[in-house]
Amino acid sequence: MTPKSAGALDGIRVLDLTRALAGPYCTMFLGDFGAEVAKVEQPQVGDDSRGWGPPFVDKESAYFLSINRNKKSITIDMKTAEGIDLVRRLADTADVLIENFRPGIMDRFGLGDADLRARNPRLIYASLSGFGADGPMKDWPGYDLVIQAYGGFMSITGPRDGEPTKVAVAIIDIVAGLMVGKAIMAALFARERNGVGQKIDTSLLEAEVACLIPYGSDYLATGKVPGRWGNAHPNIVPYQTFNTQDGYMVVGAASEGNWQRLCQAVEKPELTNDPRFANNAQRVAHREELIAILQDLFRRRDTASWIKLLGDAGLPCGPVNTIDRVFKDPQVLHRNMLLEVEHPTAGTVRMAGMPVKFSATPASLRLPPPLLGQHSEEILQSWLGMAVDSIQELRRKKII
Repeated sequence: MTPKSAGALDGIRVLDLTRALAGPYCTMFLGDFGAEVAKVEQPQVGDDSRGWGPPFVDKESAYFLSINRNKKSITIDMKTAEGIDLVRRLADTADVLIENFRPGIMDRFGLGDADLRARNPRLIYASLSGFGADGPMKDWPGYDLVIQAYGGFMSITGPRDGEPTKVAVAIIDIVAGLMVGKAIMAALFARERNGVGQKIDTSLLEAEVACLIPYGSDYLATGKVPGRWGNAHPNIVPYQTFNTQDGYMVVGAASEGNWQRLCQAVEKPELTNDPRFANNAQRVAHREELIAILQDLFRRRDTASWIKLLGDAGLPCGPVNTIDRVFKDPQVLHRNMLLEVEHPTAGTVRMAGMPVKFSATPASLRLPPPLLGQHSEEILQSWLGMAVDSIQELRRKKII
């Protein structure tokens, strides 16, 4: 683990009532930044992602391990009145509550925004759902796959003549988690000025629609429905993958300066004077001719040779790395994007590092992903001041 530090959110308590990916991804980063995160899970069951595998590491899902560091797990049976009361009391001492139940569920529990902020006006209450808290689709379940299809991503992803394809990673879950985390940080800043919390409401669908760049704006500007471009770009040429002698690479000549440097590097300076390729708009219009010329050139050398040549010329380019190469890459390792932590049952667990570096309040890896209910007693004692015998009674009654 990295050394403990007073992170940017040191002293902030987060009550995490989320599961799966989007919410836990958000709260993991709040924990990385120093917040104390209490992850509420159902007894004997836990977060859905605890069962998402294989692979498992000593019965711990690799999926769960990847998004739940720097959290403490408390099990509470929210199907009971006593369990609901425990959550309500924990929210009284929290700075942030984040939940991703279907809209209306928390209100039925008596744990809605109005209920909890009436008791704790400083609480920032964040809700993250599939389709939003209101509207005709509010009750639909919203996994990333469904939202990628519904919100347009799949229609613009995949081979030009192939079927609609999802992005391999659950990108909408991840983006939505980052967006709600950003909103929570903004609400904490606002609370510093006015002393009160507020409600935050967003959804996977809204996160996706906000990310339809440039396809959404292209449609709004022209009325033309975008299609799929595979690994090419609808507005920039050349900006795509190319076959090499031994694999694949990407080249992105997104400026006129880059275009000219590319022509010099591949020893085709005459292309800069070709009226078909005089500027980006012309290159887009004559995409097929230009890509055919470049593809013929790139097949003549191996990937490493091209990356060296184009990189030395200042061209944005790179190999299409497999995942094993990513986690062995010198730049990735130099930037501390591979971390290790000792887990109580799984041993040494490797995971992706923290992507944001702070000069004064660095993020840190303080806690491994928790076992189910590992910190129930600790949280009830430290957050609520509950006596040991009262905790034992809750456990006897299977409330925790």
